[in-house]
Amino acid sequence: MAKTPRQSSQPLLRQTERPLQSRPLKRRDPAQPQLSLDPMPERVEPCLALLKTRPPTGPDWLFEVKWDGYRLAIHIEPKGIRILTRGGHDWTHRFPAIAEAARNLGVATAIVDGEAVVLDDDGLPDFGLLQQSLGGRGGKRTSQEASFYAFDLLYLDGHDLRSMELASRRHLLEDLIGKADGTIEYSETIEGDGTTLLAEACRHGLEGIIAKRRDSSYSSGRGGDWLKIKCTQSESFFIIGWEPSSLARGRIGRLLLAAWKDHDLVYVGSVGTGFSQRTATALRKNLEKLKTGKPPVPIQEKGVQFVLPTLIAEIKFRAWSHDGNLRHASYKGLRELQDNAAVYKVA
Repeated sequence: MAKTPRQSSQPLLRQTERPLQSRPLKRRDPAQPQLSLDPMPERVEPCLALLKTRPPTGPDWLFEVKWDGYRLAIHIEPKGIRILTRGGHDWTHRFPAIAEAARNLGVATAIVDGEAVVLDDDGLPDFGLLQQSLGGRGGKRTSQEASFYAFDLLYLDGHDLRSMELASRRHLLEDLIGKADGTIEYSETIEGDGTTLLAEACRHGLEGIIAKRRDSSYSSGRGGDWLKIKCTQSESFFIIGWEPSSLARGRIGRLLLAAWKDHDLVYVGSVGTGFSQRTATALRKNLEKLKTGKPPVPIQEKGVQFVLPTLIAEIKFRAWSHDGNLRHASYKGLRELQDNAAVYKVA
């Protein structure tokens, strides 16, 4: 336990004396270099993780939990707080609790990369609960329930940290987040073998793990320094129709899904599980507004109501069938267009 420091019997500043003031000993040499400050970026394109089937091996990699939520960047600026989505949209008003926690970090300027999530009763991130907290796709609610898990620090007190190695950035981040109130959390590094960690993550119901090169700089885009390894596959697809049912929740029997192939949409199967009564009812109301008589993709389906390909659903699934359809698919929720949801591209 650290010892309590002794109080000095002769403090430097006495209330009865004039404050001590510094003065330059000599004029500064104009040729002497000055420590310059880096301009704060208005926005940074996020570093994205490349999907892999197996975790990497060796001491060069750090591991973290793969959070199931919305990727956000918190900008702490002299004029206030901005919370930007992966696509660059300002969602500060949608996460007031996170903005307030960032304001209380007590730092002049910073850019913190992380993910907004809502945890379920078992302490696991739940994308559907996050969507509910925001009032669904296009909802007007502000989320007081969301927490922000910070995993990188790009800028701090006038200095751009992106060229610094990851391990050093995370050391500074951990020190910064230690001042947070719990709404902002530090995404802990998980020590151990990647294969073992992935198995544990899957056993606990997590989406997967992220692997990052410990000596890597922060590079925007999907360059390979960050890898994602999932327990189950999860991708975004267009909803192109639904099969009405008088027995199913929200009267939706199943949703028809499509992905990109080159510049066209192709049918990739359907999903009929994962709906709650609440989400299915809200989804049906959105679908009713998008009804069309023409199938968005060449498909022969009877008893189906087609819709314009506007809504983007996040779907988890086990694998692809030989004919290019999803196997064991389950609905997770709707993605916001402003979340920069990337609709799956078929090779």
